[in-house]
Amino acid sequence: MEQASSYVKPMPVSPKHNGRKQLFENSFLERLTRTHILVPIGIFTTFAIALIYYGAVFKELTLLSIVLPFLVGILVFTLVEYLVHRYVFHMLPDTPVKADIQYKFHGVHHEYPKDKDRLAMPPVLSATIISLLFGLFYLIMGEYAFGFTAGFGLGYGSYLGVHYIVHAFPPPKNFLRILWINHSIHHYKDDDVAFGVSSPLWDWVFGTLPKKG
Repeated sequence: MEQASSYVKPMPVSPKHNGRKQLFENSFLERLTRTHILVPIGIFTTFAIALIYYGAVFKELTLLSIVLPFLVGILVFTLVEYLVHRYVFHMLPDTPVKADIQYKFHGVHHEYPKDKDRLAMPPVLSATIISLLFGLFYLIMGEYAFGFTAGFGLGYGSYLGVHYIVHAFPPPKNFLRILWINHSIHHYKDDDVAFGVSSPLWDWVFGTLPKKG
């Protein structure tokens, strides 16, 4: 009979309200881990607009064949955001390699949540990922990939904007307030809930909404 694992999840890191962490000794690699938030938002927004324009003008796609995949792309992004945050960024660091990956990808953000230069993927990585995703989606769904990838990319750009607002500004007095509250709970109270940043939809579906009261 296989022995039960003795692994115990480590205590959450204690958030620091200022400062930043150096991840790499090499200055070039360290620089690649940082970016101003407007750069990746600009990359994903420009890519989305370019895909819609190219699909409409050069591929002569109908409005319906762009708009419907676009909306599905946004919805699918919110699901991917939730799953990656929950199962990749918060994977159990039960080996040294996984612990190192988890910390560099996301743990450092929990330790230094106010470090504004680490609230998004670096530009080179952002551009590479959205380009590869478009290629993958095109293989799967053909010309519907123009609208779908545009929606997916704009969904990510919106996520970046919401994430930045949550960490850089006081609680807003509009519809973003609930997102601000949920993400603050995730960072400062219970990192096993509120994995959705741009939307609470999948937390509601999978039962990981913060408990009231």
